[in-house]
Amino acid sequence: MFTGLVERTGKILSISQPAAATASLMGGITQLIIDAGKGYETNLGDSVSVNGCCLTVTSNKFDMLAFDVSSETLDRTNLGDLTEGTEVNLERAMQLGDRLGGHMVSGHIDGVGEVTAVGKQPKGWDLRVSISRSLSRYVINKGSICLDGVSLTVNSVEDHADRTEITIMLIPTTVSLTSFRNLQPGHRINVEVDLVGKYLERLTGRIT
Repeated sequence: MFTGLVERTGKILSISQPAAATASLMGGITQLIIDAGKGYETNLGDSVSVNGCCLTVTSNKFDMLAFDVSSETLDRTNLGDLTEGTEVNLERAMQLGDRLGGHMVSGHIDGVGEVTAVGKQPKGWDLRVSISRSLSRYVINKGSICLDGVSLTVNSVEDHADRTEITIMLIPTTVSLTSFRNLQPGHRINVEVDLVGKYLERLTGRIT
């Protein structure tokens, strides 16, 4: 479980097939190596949110974190878009007793949206993101959403025939401390909607 409060950004060092990928057990696995910087302590087997995706640390030497990523994860998230040198948002899993400063985030991506506009305003940045209608039913004005691992508050929701566009105000601190400083229109962004809405839908039997 995560909070959506990014601890720092890391940089992709390499994306490759591990040496053991020829074995059937490792088929379809891609190894992701990230430079997490000095003092980012993890243990083998720890869960780390990378752009909002919950991944397991398989190696942690010399400030570098390695993760094995399945083809399913690459296909369903923007991790498949990553290239060497790309910045990614990092957050280690919560510990019991930690403050929940953002909102409850599972690290399981529901879909991928697209940035349609990023505009600097006097008090921050306006971010507009297009998401599918199948996800927008879980999104409400002033509700929580997680984009690329960042817990954010939705300012407005505009439904269209085939897509929904949401707007979010990014404060300068969020922009400076996350990979959002590099956002451009057309960027594919990981979306995790609020867990509570999905559970309520399931419990009330209103799944369509």
